[in-house]
Amino acid sequence: MADLHRENPENREHLENREHPENLANPDVHHEESDVNIRAILGFGVALVVVAAVVHLLIYVLFGYFTSRENAKVPSEYPLAAAAGDRVPPEPRLQTNPRQDLADLRAKEDELLGSYGWVNRNAGVVRIPIDAAMRLTLERGLPARTEQPR
Repeated sequence: MADLHRENPENREHLENREHPENLANPDVHHEESDVNIRAILGFGVALVVVAAVVHLLIYVLFGYFTSRENAKVPSEYPLAAAAGDRVPPEPRLQTNPRQDLADLRAKEDELLGSYGWVNRNAGVVRIPIDAAMRLTLERGLPARTEQPR
């Protein structure tokens, strides 16, 4: 093999070039194996996961205890609230069912618009259904302005 390097000038340059990929392999150089203790790192990771699981379990048990303790408590009634009974707060009150309130309002308005009734009996003002009012307007016509003489 040494004969090949002597005869071919390209092979001689190859051996002299230290940066050539074939010359980079050095059997005397290797990585340091004592720098990192893999077993200790993996043991620490496993211990960390175990501690985290134990902490989560303890918190779960603690919150279960707090919940059962709160459910066992009976709220004490205040003396002033007990004396009030079923008293209703003053107006205006909050709506408990706004959709039903709106439906009731519209039903009441529809009843007023579709029925006869007195608005002011002393003045002779009455309320008539919308259909009847439209029929009367068609029969009588709308009032028109009269021209003023100049």
